[in-house]
Amino acid sequence: MKLIDKIKDRVIRGHINANSRFPKDLTGKEGVEELVQKAIDEKISVGKILNEALISSMSVVGDKYETGEIFVPEMLFSAKAMKSGLALLKPFLIKENQKSIGTIIIGTIKGDMHDIGKNLVGMMLEGAGFEVIDLGVDITKEKFMDAAEKNPGSIIGMSALLTVTMKNMKEVVDAVKASDLGTKVIIGGAPVSEAFSNEIGADGYALNANQAVRVAKAVMGI
Repeated sequence: MKLIDKIKDRVIRGHINANSRFPKDLTGKEGVEELVQKAIDEKISVGKILNEALISSMSVVGDKYETGEIFVPEMLFSAKAMKSGLALLKPFLIKENQKSIGTIIIGTIKGDMHDIGKNLVGMMLEGAGFEVIDLGVDITKEKFMDAAEKNPGSIIGMSALLTVTMKNMKEVVDAVKASDLGTKVIIGGAPVSEAFSNEIGADGYALNANQAVRVAKAVMGI
């Protein structure tokens, strides 16, 4: 198996490094960290490693998740494995001045402290080539708007897990619409629906992390 294909396989299977115990049959074997470092040492193009191994593998992972072949725990391992490889590439990407495909500001809305779904969305977006600015949880309208002002042309991605906090999303959407920033807003979360997204005037709705990538790209016209 070629090195690029091997990295891709390890990302899809969620094997971070040789010390990782997931999946069991790969315990003690090279993971994404070791293989990406080997690819760097062999002078394989950083762009090739990024696009053909890391980004393409997360696309496969997203498809597997949507078809029910894997579930959230496996998806998280894959996302963490991808991020371990990305961390090794970042210094080279900066040197090569490789631009991200866009910037997305994510956060859990004011009053909501849940972050597992948000974190997974962030990792999937990063794996797809976006620059992700994660504001964290319990994020107010003011914090979202401040980040949007500092990052013109970005997307705001909001999530909520509690029905009672969903109304706070409308405040952010209204503030964005009243500004001249050109910022787009996409939303998601367990109680959120496409109907609610349309009702508050958001630019997009995503049912899960894989859809979030597609919706973010569509909103940016990619």
